[in-house]
Amino acid sequence: MATKVTITTMFIVPTLNIDKAELKANGFINGYIYDDRRDVQYENAVYLLFKPKNLDKFRKFIEDQTVLNKGIVDDYDYEEGYVVVVYNLNKKWKKDFALVKEGSYSTTSKNFQKLFPETIKVERQKGLFRDEKSLQHRVFAKSDDLRNYWEEKIDIKFTDDMEVWEGFDFRRETLDLDKIKIEELV
Repeated sequence: MATKVTITTMFIVPTLNIDKAELKANGFINGYIYDDRRDVQYENAVYLLFKPKNLDKFRKFIEDQTVLNKGIVDDYDYEEGYVVVVYNLNKKWKKDFALVKEGSYSTTSKNFQKLFPETIKVERQKGLFRDEKSLQHRVFAKSDDLRNYWEEKIDIKFTDDMEVWEGFDFRRETLDLDKIKIEELV
């Protein structure tokens, strides 16, 4: 069973401007706000969990990130090949990050929303792609398709002030490696 994508991965990691293909190629699992195994937590930071298959390639990725993205503040290894890379978050987006953590996605700034691609290519059939509005932009805009999906799924009529994505749960946004290892076995 794949680990569920965190809200941190969806709405905070993209602000680091790391190529998605590079993340995937280096065994990126998820982004988190805290690491439950660490006594000291970094303020205004995000913890990226990797399980790289090729350590030489991963070292090169880290070297490149250290040059390209001056935000790396720490990296450390865990058992069984897991690696955490900690990035400082851009203070420019502090208010927007706070809104994400409040689950108030639609009230984030327009400049913050511009950090996310508006459309993405989605493979519909083998080799056939179609442009679709990105999930983040559908959440920011409280799109009708998401509203309808959730209204049907949870059988509640949404009001205009309700967001169309789940709230930020700090427990799910905390790196719990033991839980992740169990999820990998399922």
